[in-house]
Amino acid sequence: MMRLLIAVGVGYVLGTKAGRSRYEQISKAAKAVAASPATKKVIDVGRQKLSDSLNTQPRLEPLEAIDADTTIYVPRDRK
Repeated sequence: MMRLLIAVGVGYVLGTKAGRSRYEQISKAAKAVAASPATKKVIDVGRQKLSDSLNTQPRLEPLEAIDADTTIYVPRDRK
């Protein structure tokens, strides 16, 4: 969704016939949004959630104990 909005914005800025003043206005607004602390926080939270969901380390849990010293661990989704 974000890529679509960026593509539409870039297409409008590059293809507009409103002139340089409109381009400057849009450019200034885009830079203000990109530099906003709220925008940066949303991006950081989104990156963290994506990173957490793409974690390659499986979450393991014990399947059964062979003896007092040995336990077999398997990923949660294979139980």
